[in-house]
Amino acid sequence: MTPDPEQGPAESTTPEPESSNNSDQPSDHGQQTGRPKQVQPAVEIDWRGWLLVGVVLVCFFVIPVLILFIPQAQSLLASLGLSRRQAYLAMPMIPAILLGLTAVWAALRTQSFE
Repeated sequence: MTPDPEQGPAESTTPEPESSNNSDQPSDHGQQTGRPKQVQPAVEIDWRGWLLVGVVLVCFFVIPVLILFIPQAQSLLASLGLSRRQAYLAMPMIPAILLGLTAVWAALRTQSFE
């Protein structure tokens, strides 16, 4: 068979000699095959993980939507004793405090397991 010049040199079909050691394990020769030796089962998310997901959802979706509706909620703000300016200052603090407390809680939780 004539090698095609566009595909480069033809590969040899001669088998490579095996290593001379008589171990029962196949030698890797330092090459990575891309396949793990053992597959670890997936760990299910517990209530702490779902709490973190809930805090992130509240901070990034619920609070910004509430901030958009501050002008329409003047009567509710007045019943709470807040002006529009105070509401615009206070509402962004809710996600900041929630995310900060969650980060401290998660950091302390990981320190207690080590």
